[in-house]
Amino acid sequence: MRGFRDRDYLRTEEGYFFCVLGPVHPEDRVIAYLKYVPDPSGRWGRGSNRFRRALPHYTVDSLLETFRFLESRPEYLFDSHAWGIRMSAVPLHKISEHLKPEEKVSQLMRMDSLDPLQSKTVRLVEALSELSGVPPSYFGVTGSVLLDIHRDFSDIDLLVYGKRNSESVREALLQSYEERDSPVRRLHGEKAREWCLQKTELYPLTYEEAERILERRWNRGLFHGTLFSIHPVKLEGEVKEKYGDRVFRPEGTVKIEATVSDASEACFMPATYRVEDVRVVEGPRVRDIFEVVSYEGLYGDVAKDGERIVAYGKLEGVTDRVSGLRYHRLLIGSQEARGRDYIKLLS
Repeated sequence: MRGFRDRDYLRTEEGYFFCVLGPVHPEDRVIAYLKYVPDPSGRWGRGSNRFRRALPHYTVDSLLETFRFLESRPEYLFDSHAWGIRMSAVPLHKISEHLKPEEKVSQLMRMDSLDPLQSKTVRLVEALSELSGVPPSYFGVTGSVLLDIHRDFSDIDLLVYGKRNSESVREALLQSYEERDSPVRRLHGEKAREWCLQKTELYPLTYEEAERILERRWNRGLFHGTLFSIHPVKLEGEVKEKYGDRVFRPEGTVKIEATVSDASEACFMPATYRVEDVRVVEGPRVRDIFEVVSYEGLYGDVAKDGERIVAYGKLEGVTDRVSGLRYHRLLIGSQEARGRDYIKLLS
C-alpha cells in the first residue's frame, strides 16, 4: 500500500502545509516539518489564497523557529521516546489532505492548459524519462508546484521513486551534463557562486568546501534557465525499518575521521554512510561508530565508497531491538549541534 513517503505534503485543518520527513513514522502520526502557513501578505499563492514559508532555510535554527510557532498547537509537537528527540509530527486525525507528488505529475501530464512553470515541469519529467528510461509514473513533483502555490520565481523540485530508478536518473544526468546540446545544465557562473556563498553563510563551510560539494551535486541544476532539484525516494518495499525497531540515545558530540565503506544509502533521507577505520578526533573515545547519518540534505551523496571523510556531530548510542545489536552512530542535523555539524572530504 502507498504509505507516507519522504517529501509528500500534508494539509491540516488550519491550512498548514507540512512536508513529510523520511519513510519511518509512528502508527498514529507522521514525522513532518512545517513548511507553509496561511498569510495574506505571503509571497506564495494567488489572490487571497496566500502563504508564507514557515521554514525559510533548511537549517536547525529555522526548524526550531517552527517549533516555537507550533507551541500554540502542541498537538503537532511529538516527544519521541524511540529517537530521544522532540520533533514536529502530524497526528493522523489532523490530516485533511495527503498530497502525493506522483499523482501531481500524472495530473499535469493530462492537463490541456498549463502555466509556464507547470509546463516546464512536465517537459523536465519527459526529458529525464527519455534520458534514463525511467517511466514518468516513477517521478513526482513536490514543493510549491505540488501545492499549486508556486510563483514565477519558484524552482522545480522533482522526486524519483525507487533505488534502481534513482541510479538510472543519476547516471543519465551525469552523462547529459557533459553534452553541449543538453537541456539540463549544472549550476555555473553567477548561479554557482550564489549557491556557494549562501552555503558559507548557513553552514560551517569555506567557499572552497562549498564548491567541492556543488561539484558532487548531480541532483541540482538548470533546465532552460529554471533551477531544479531531484530527490531519490524509496518505495515501500525498499523500507525495511519500522518506527521503534531502533532506539537512539544522545551521548554528546564527537568529531571523527573515517573511511566510507558503503554510500549506497547516501542519496536518500536520511543519508546513511557506513564507515570503517574510524578515528575519534574529539569527544568520547568509543570504538563502535559504524554509521554517519545526515538529516541535513546538503551532506547527502557527497562522499563515495573508499573516500576518507571528517565529520562532526551528535554521538548516539543505538540499540537495534530486532537484531539485538548495540553500537554508535554520528548524526548530522541534530538540535544539539545547532548547525555546527558537518561532513567534509579529506582527500
